[in-house]
Formats: sequence, C-alpha cells, structure tokens
Amino acid sequence: MATRPPVGLPRLSRRSRILLIVGAVVLVGLITGSRLLGTYVNWLWFGEVGFRSVYGTVLATRFGLFLAVGLLVGGLVALNLILAYRARPVFVPISGPDDPVARYRAVVTRRMRLFTIGLPALVGLIAGASAQGDWQQVQLFLNSTEFGVTDPEFGHDIGFYAFELPFFTWLLSWLFIATAVSFVGAVVSHYLFGGIRLAGRGGQLSGPARTHLAIVAGVFVLLKAAAYFLDRYQLLFSDRNTRFQGASYTDLNAVLPAKLILLFIAVFCAVAFFAGAVLRNLQLPAIATVLLVLSSVLVGAAWPAVLEQFSVRPNAIEKEAESIGRNIEATRQAYGLTDDKVETESYAGKQNVSLDELRNDQATVGNVRLLDPAVISKTFTQFQQLRPFYTFPAKLDVDRYKVDDQLQDYIVAVRELNTAGIPQAQRDWINQHLIYTHGNGMVFAEASRVNSAVDEGGNGGYPIFEAAEVGQDGQVKPGPFGVEQPRTYFGEMGQPGDYAIVGGRGEGAPGEYDTDGSSYTYDGEGGVRIGGLFNKLVFAAAYGERNILFNSAIGDESRIIFNRNPRDRVEDVAPWLTVDGDPYPAVVDGRITWIVDGYTTLDNYPYARRTALSDATRDSLPGVAQQPNREISYIRNSVKATVDAYDGTVSLYAMDERDPVLKAWQGVFPGTVKPAGDMSPSLREHLRYPEDLFKVQREILARYHVDNPRDFYSGVSFWAVPSDPTIDNATTVEAQQQQSSQQRDQQPPFYVLAGDPTGDQSKVSFQLTSALVRENREFMASYVTVRSDPDNYGKFSVLTLNNEAKGPQQIQTQFLTSGEVSSELNLLTQRQTNVVYGNLLTLPVGGGLLYVEPIYIERASQNTQFPQLYKVLVSFGDKVGYAPTLSEALEKVLTGASTQVPDQNNGNQPPSNTPSTTPTAPPNTGDGQSPTVQQAVRDIQAALGQIRAAQSSGDFAALGNAYKALDDATRRFESASAAATQAPSSAVQPSPTPTG
Repeated sequence: MATRPPVGLPRLSRRSRILLIVGAVVLVGLITGSRLLGTYVNWLWFGEVGFRSVYGTVLATRFGLFLAVGLLVGGLVALNLILAYRARPVFVPISGPDDPVARYRAVVTRRMRLFTIGLPALVGLIAGASAQGDWQQVQLFLNSTEFGVTDPEFGHDIGFYAFELPFFTWLLSWLFIATAVSFVGAVVSHYLFGGIRLAGRGGQLSGPARTHLAIVAGVFVLLKAAAYFLDRYQLLFSDRNTRFQGASYTDLNAVLPAKLILLFIAVFCAVAFFAGAVLRNLQLPAIATVLLVLSSVLVGAAWPAVLEQFSVRPNAIEKEAESIGRNIEATRQAYGLTDDKVETESYAGKQNVSLDELRNDQATVGNVRLLDPAVISKTFTQFQQLRPFYTFPAKLDVDRYKVDDQLQDYIVAVRELNTAGIPQAQRDWINQHLIYTHGNGMVFAEASRVNSAVDEGGNGGYPIFEAAEVGQDGQVKPGPFGVEQPRTYFGEMGQPGDYAIVGGRGEGAPGEYDTDGSSYTYDGEGGVRIGGLFNKLVFAAAYGERNILFNSAIGDESRIIFNRNPRDRVEDVAPWLTVDGDPYPAVVDGRITWIVDGYTTLDNYPYARRTALSDATRDSLPGVAQQPNREISYIRNSVKATVDAYDGTVSLYAMDERDPVLKAWQGVFPGTVKPAGDMSPSLREHLRYPEDLFKVQREILARYHVDNPRDFYSGVSFWAVPSDPTIDNATTVEAQQQQSSQQRDQQPPFYVLAGDPTGDQSKVSFQLTSALVRENREFMASYVTVRSDPDNYGKFSVLTLNNEAKGPQQIQTQFLTSGEVSSELNLLTQRQTNVVYGNLLTLPVGGGLLYVEPIYIERASQNTQFPQLYKVLVSFGDKVGYAPTLSEALEKVLTGASTQVPDQNNGNQPPSNTPSTTPTAPPNTGDGQSPTVQQAVRDIQAALGQIRAAQSSGDFAALGNAYKALDDATRRFESASAAATQAPSSAVQPSPTPTG
C-alpha cells in the first residue's frame, strides 16, 4: 500500500520572518528597557544613600542564581534531548498512512538546533528567573554562623536548621524539577523518534530508550531517598499536634523510623532501576517501585496514624510531655523571653491603698498620660498645621525628653508636607515638585498636661504646644530641645512615586516655599544629581514627565529627592530586615531624626512556635503599616536604623550584636551595619522598645509563661490579649461574645512613664506596657511591661494576679454604666457632640490596679472637628472617679487622699494631676520646745512649702521628694516630742476621704 509522504509545517516568507524578528526585538526591548531603566535609577539611589554595595551584592547574587539554575535545568534537559535523539532507531516503522508523528518528526529533524538548544534555553530562562528570587537563603548558607545552641533530638547546632537545611532543601527541589522535566522531555523525544511506539497491544520500547529512561527514573528515586534523609530534620518543625509545634511523640516514634525505612527502600529502588537499565529488564524496577509505594502508604502513613489514634491520644499528656517541654524551652529562646530577660512576680491586686503606699508610687501616679496619640492628631492639625499643605499622621508618637533633669513624656509629630493640600487652582507640576518640597518643623506636647480644664464655654482641654520650626520671618526657632534644622524633606507621609527637585536653581527661577515671606534653596547632600542631560532623560522617562527635561529651574546642581518614606528607605538598604510598622521622630544631636526598628526573623527554628506576624501585630491603632502575612518562629530587634529628616541619610546600628542571624547578614553585607558603640548618647536616650516586637512577645507570653507540660497541654492557665474596650462601644455584649479574639481588634500596648513595677518604684522609667486577661475570660491575668531606658533596655516585668481583678472590658463597662458618666455622656450625644474614648491605661499603684481613661469631645455638626480633653475617668477597686482633672478623679477613688483639692482656676497653668495630700497646717509647738523639736517644725514647714510649689508647677518628681521630706520631718518631730516627755505629736495628718 502506498503511503502519503509526511507534510511539514507551512514555510514563512522572507518578509514575514523579518517582521517577526523586528517585533520580537521591539518586545524584548520594551521589557528589558524598563528593567534597565529601573536598575540604573536604583543604582543612582543606592549610591546617594551610601549602600551601593548592597545593591551590587543583590544583583550579583540574583544574576549568579539565574545562570546557575538556568544552566542546571536547561543543561540537563538539553543533555537528555540529545541522548534521546542519538538513541533513536535507525529505521522507524510507520504505523499507518495517517501517522501524526511523522509530520512533527520531519519538522524537528529540519530544525534540530532550535529544539535541542532553543527549547532547553527557554526552560533554563524560566527556571533561572524563578530561582533568582531565592538569593537570601543562598547567601545565608554561604555566610552561616552558629547559634551555640543544639537541638534536643539530633544534636545539631540551630545554625544548621536556620541556614543550611533550607539551602539543601532548595537545591534538592531544583534537582527534582530538572530531573522530572528531563524525564518528560526524554519520553516525548523517544516517542517522536520511534523509540517508544504505542502500536500493538502493549506498545514497544526500544532498548536504548529503556536504558535511558530507567537511568533518569533511578536518579529521581535516588533524589527521593535524599529527600527522606532531610525529612527527618523537618520533623522538628512538625505541627501534627495543634497544641504545640515540633516533633511529637508520633513523629519521633513512628514517622522518624518510617523515614529511615523509606530511605533504604528508595536506595534499593534506585539500584533496581540502574540494574534494569544494564540488564534491559523492567521487572525489577517495577517491583521496587511497587514496594516503595506500598511502604510509603503502610509505613509512612498508616502506622503513624494507628499509633496516634490508639496510643498517643488516649494518653496524650504523658506521651507528649517531653515534646511540650522542648517546645516551651525553644519558643522562649526563639522569641527572646528567657529567664534572664523576664522577671515574674506575684501582684496583690488590692482594692484599697493607704497614703504611704500611694506615696511610694508617685513616679507612676505623677506621670499619668492624658493625651492619646491615636486621638489628638486632628487637634494638632487644628492648632499647628499653619498652612493647608502641611499635615500630621493619623497616629502621633510618644517619646520622652529631659526637662530640668526630670524625665517627661511628650506627644511628638513632624509637620510634614502634604501636596494634596495645595489649593486645586495652584496644583500644577511646578508647585507640586519644585516649590512645595518640604515640611516645617516638629511639634511637642507634654503628654500629662493640658492648658486647663474645659469650662462652660467649651474652652480648655487642649495640649500645651511647643514647636521647633521656621518662623514667618524666615528664622529658625529651635524649640525646647534645640532643633538646628527644622525643614523636613523625608517623612511618613511621603507617597510612592512622589518626588521633589531641589537645590541648584537656574537663573531667575523661584525658590522653594519656606514661609509666606521667604523662600529656601536646599543645600543638603540628599537626593540624586539631576543637572546633567543624561540623568534628566533617565528621570523624565522613569516618571513619564517631559517637564523634567525642559524646565529651566533645574540647574546643574539640582537634586531629585524620591523614596522619601523612612520605612521604605530602611527596607531598601537592608532588604534582609523586617521593619517595624511605626517609625517615630526624635531630636538627636540637634537634628530631626526618624528612628526605625529592624528585626531579623526565621521561620524554621526547631520546636519553636510559629506566629503569624500580621495577626500578632494587628490592633486597633490607625495609621500603622501592617506586617506581611507570613509565619515566623524566631525574631530579634537586631538593628536600630535612623533616617535624617533633612538629607535622608540612613544609618544602621547593631542593637543585638550577639544575634547569629545578624552576624550572618553582616557577612553578606560587610560594613553596612555600624556597631552599637557608634550610637551617640543622644540617640540612645530616645530608643524605644519596638511595638511590633512587643506585640509578638506578649502573645507568646500569654501561653509560654506556663512551665509545666501538663498545665500547658490543658491550657487552663493561658492568657490572652484583651480586645480594645474603647472602640465599637455600640456593639452588644452578645455580639462581642460571639466574636473570636482574632476577629476583634486587640488593645494596643501603651508607652508610659512610670515607676519600675518590680524594682525601684520611685525611679521614673519609660516603658511599653500591656494588660493580659485570662483566656476566654475578661478578668485580669497579668500586667506586662518592658523598659526602654538605656540602663535596662529590653528587661521584662510580668506581674501575675491570682485574684478576680477586672480586666479592661469590664472596667469600660463599669465606666459606661456609672450613673453620672452615662447620663452626662448621653446628654452630650443629644447636643450633637461626639464622645471619643482615649486609651484605657492600666497602671500598678500601691499593690492595686489603677485604670485611667481620658474622655474627649468634638462637635459633630462642624466640618472642622478636633478633640479636646473633657473629663478623666479613673477606676480603682470598685470605685469610679469622673472629673475634669486627674487629681479630682483620683480624689474620688483613692483611700487616704485629702479632701483638699488644688485650685483648678489658676490661669493658664495646668491643673495638678495628683491627689492633694497636703496637711492643712504645721504642728504648733509653743515656745518651750527643744532645739530638735524646733528644727523638725522648720523642716515640716519647708516640706509643706515644697509640696505647694510642686503642685503649682506640676513637677511630680519634686512632689514625691517633698512628700518624703515631710514624712521624715514628721517622724523626727514625733520622736523628739516623745523624748521630751511631752504630749504626742499633734501633727495634723490628712483626713481620709470617706469611702462610702
């Protein structure tokens, strides 16, 4: 029978081929051109900030991985295609007149180079492009360090699991991919060239094809044996048991032996494939494959399931005790919560306190913060905006400064540029990018003071503002803390794609807006030079803006400032860091400086609990960048970064120089992180313990404060982060109970100035604090605080309560159901007034818990709304205080406080924020007393004068010292009077407030 010759694919004309080539070149040019343009812009930017070595290292590593993996995968595919072609039968039988393979065989034969080189090259390009994104784990492997801690099962240093095991697993995965793609390519090639024929009952397989495919399959099975070997170590990250992470009893006693058994079976199976290739017999590999599959099912899956169901679960507490103990120890190490950093004490949680106990906590009571940084941003805007193109972030920041050698916390904010505030008629390219280029100064407000109580006219209740800025006369006003350069070109409000062209103005060009009567020309080192024609072309193309190329105001010394957000700048220069979501400004050595916290993280610390970073750091605070949605099992605040608000200079400082992960990254990017000793004392004074890290750690503490594996398994002692009681107050109790803790907004931690809860309570320290409640209950379980002062930075104190003390939600309910409070707030609402609840602070005072919540009001009917402090809510024990000032509210709840209240109508001076405990008169001693008694009287009179002066000035540290002096003088008077055999001291003690 005659057969029809194979028909090839239609041939393209010469003109069509030329058009296709030109189109391909244009397409490649468009794709690579934009990438090359972006690479050059990044190269210029990294050079401007002094981190070009980082960008160069990343580019070199990515390119190296692209080549290495591309050559590996593409080379193996090409090798197998060539071997399949050379092993083709000399005579290829034709299966029929309409054989579809013959047509493609002819096409491939005519274009062998295209299919043996072009196709593998395409596969290699795809593989290389996918692999180059994994540059971090490759560099960590090349620069791995030891932790000095070994895992409890295999005895390997943790560095093996952190740096080496991820690389081995990554490399093995690419070998799997290369082998699998090569096998598929070999099968298709053998079928195309006749080595595999599907004609007949069972088909036919040529000897060379059988040998080739058996060897490739044997290599794949051998790689599977290597995977079983590495899987043994992966068991230390197991989540088989939902109560803890790490190898469980079943993993160690069933899965681990199964992996070893499967490893040997896989090796045997691979040898069988190799033997089958030599002997040209597929029966042995087939039997070995069946054995491997059955073993995987029976030994790898069925046996662990049986052991788990019938042995472990009925005796889980005893069986899992060892694994739980390992999990507890590893988790505390991984999250930096070891015993040397966490101090735990029992706390009484008293319902009432005496006067002496209150005196001991003047450092806490005297520094209660009344201004909520998440509420008063609009108040800052109303009074300190100056011009509509300036703005403040939605959440302000809390920091501390020394005033007259006394530590005081402040609400701080940078007055940043907001080009969206430029009037619409003037919002053109020149104004947005050449004229309005920078913000003006920094605003401070003492956190525990307002100008006065709210009067009947609605005045008062506002922060007492101080500012460092450029005045209307163009002169720098350094403000209370000596700011030398208040102009800010870099800040949180900078948006992606925003840029400003500054400095080096052309002749006759307008300067940058500084004040209504003055302009300014930038003279800093920030920004990329744009004066040359080539750079103008580059940035005109990058931003799609021809004005950059033709505007005459851009001179030879002009600079373009972009990537202006401090958080983004730190992320770019240190791509290996996880950056905290809330940078904050501080005055450091006379400069407005953004301080940004950076974390080193791992997701593979053996036996440690994995935490969803996004969920753990999410709370009710507005205006805070959210962390990526990924799980971690190790975190350290290893780096403190600073960004100069004027010139954008980025500096990285090693905060935890013992961190092995930081050491590894310092090996990757040497010289980019400065030692901790290079921090100036001024910078150290403004370091805060970071919020995101604290949120993660408090979630871990909520469970891992439990030491006993049996108690941990039962979970009866677990704590939880309370939901924020000051939001969604309209939600019913039933609806709140139906919501899980993950669905409700968590209460954020709060920065406060307070006494050391487990140390010297008379010494003021800057702390980050949080209340924790019992899991699934709203009663208080513990009070957690971590210090930020340089001397004891990062030290945790955990006060555990064993009584049924009310938690934040219950306190808020107590506040809102109080007759006086509810009636007045309802009346305000009826008068078109919004009631805004400030942060509910929990403070340990005198062995009990003091709750303080500021209440703000704002007009609901006005377009310009801004909160003002209206009243202060205080709770101690079962009593609620509600008054215009903190001192008056405290008078209502603290036992032993005097009924004498400081004068609230003292002009513009802030009211006293502590209860008055001043004696009404000194003791009357007569004329015949001894010199000792007379001196004691004079000391008492002097102490009384100091108390009055401290109350008038609001200096609470001095007030505490005056109380101590009064107490000492009173004791000396009593002792001297008794020694003189006279009547007991007639010193008038403060009369206690009736507790009713």
